Amino acid sequence: MRIARYTTGDDPAFGVVEGDPGREFVVQVQGDPLYTPIVPTGERYPVGEVRLLSPVIPRSKIIGIGKNYADHAREMGGEVPEEPLMFLVPNTAVVGPGDPVVMPAGAQEISYEAELAVVIGRIAKDVPRERVKEVVFGYTCANDVTARDWQRGDGQWGRAKGFDTSKPLGPWINTELDVSDLRVVSRVDGETRQDGTTADMIFDVETLVSHASSAFTLLPGDVILTGTPAGVGLVEPGQRVDVEVEGIGTLTNTFVRR
Repeated sequence: MRIARYTTGDDPAFGVVEGDPGREFVVQVQGDPLYTPIVPTGERYPVGEVRLLSPVIPRSKIIGIGKNYADHAREMGGEVPEEPLMFLVPNTAVVGPGDPVVMPAGAQEISYEAELAVVIGRIAKDVPRERVKEVVFGYTCANDVTARDWQRGDGQWGRAKGFDTSKPLGPWINTELDVSDLRVVSRVDGETRQDGTTADMIFDVETLVSHASSAFTLLPGDVILTGTPAGVGLVEPGQRVDVEVEGIGTLTNTFVRR
């Protein structure tokens, strides 16, 4: 099942996305599917006639995972971590499909990172690997936008990865997906820059969720970013970045300076 959050010009609503690629429509449901049963309202719209929003705004936190692909760790000049490398991102960083990524004043080196994102569906603490699927609501695409010069200069990643608009999510959440071997691709103005697979992650989704829950109580709507394949690079104002995750769809955002 695919769950979208969208607006027709009024308050945001949630819906189930149905239909083949390019011919999708959204069936509106009552309330937020994270908290309430899925009950259609009878309203339905072609996806092209609504504005898709980030499918979730984390109530609590985004947990990022660094260097979770060996080839990316090498290209960044670091060692493969012995356990998941976690960092926190504020929910104010989240934007949705089609929203601009505003490159902050004072940062000159802005980079894209295509990632699979995990959306938590229930309160979870100290979750064993074998029970991780019970606490996962679904999966979406993410662009872990990073200010590389801030990352180097600060010595930690809060500002570099948490500035406003730096975490596009979307286009919707797939609640039924085998994520063990999914293609993860980024394109800049149509040119492929990253082309990897989740099968190459150092720590799989079960390990990441279990490990994160050992440190933090996970709440419904929390998001865990799972790391990015090799091929990251810088973008310039006006460029468009597409993040595609197999089985989910494509998240598109344009980068701007203001």
